[in-house]
Amino acid sequence: MLLSFYNPDVLGDVLIVETAEDVATQDVTQKDNVVRIFNQENEATIGFNFFGLGKELGIENDSGQVFLDEKQVGVLNDALAKAGFSDKLEADNSPKFVIGHVDEIKDHPDSDHLHITKTDVGLDKPVQIVCGAPNIALGQLVVVALPGAVMPTGAEIWPGELRGVDSFGMICSARELGIPNAPQKRGILVLDNGTAGTAFDFEAAKNLFD
Repeated sequence: MLLSFYNPDVLGDVLIVETAEDVATQDVTQKDNVVRIFNQENEATIGFNFFGLGKELGIENDSGQVFLDEKQVGVLNDALAKAGFSDKLEADNSPKFVIGHVDEIKDHPDSDHLHITKTDVGLDKPVQIVCGAPNIALGQLVVVALPGAVMPTGAEIWPGELRGVDSFGMICSARELGIPNAPQKRGILVLDNGTAGTAFDFEAAKNLFD
């Protein structure tokens, strides 16, 4: 998983790359124009800051989340190797907001409102997602934010757990997806049609609540 952000007006020519979720106990080490951020407890890499690569990457006029192709990630890997880091990044441009089909659903053993679903998102097998929406039901077509998704609010989706149960993503409401005129109430967005695993069409969704 690889998330990349660039905001030259605020940070200057710095590309922020995240490869894992933030942790409370983290540290950094810098070599040349690359800063590695890592988990103090296990030395695992959390991400990198790359300085001065905006023009070479062709992102100098971008701002916000950027989606890097394999060639651009290759530039980053060259910078890592030149600086003496052994890490290697991989491009990840698979869709992060996809249509899902709720294949199974059961009550959470430690909650009176959470449900544990097995949701088909087009992978080798359905993924487990914990959902607290009151209208979640078996057989629905829904919108899933997979790990690596960045919500319209800026929140990032990572694998996690809810009340001790692993959850691989989030089943979204229209409001959480930032769809215009979305109902301002609890409840996931249920689609009338679609195929599990296909990218959610945000452009077409603008007309859902006209």
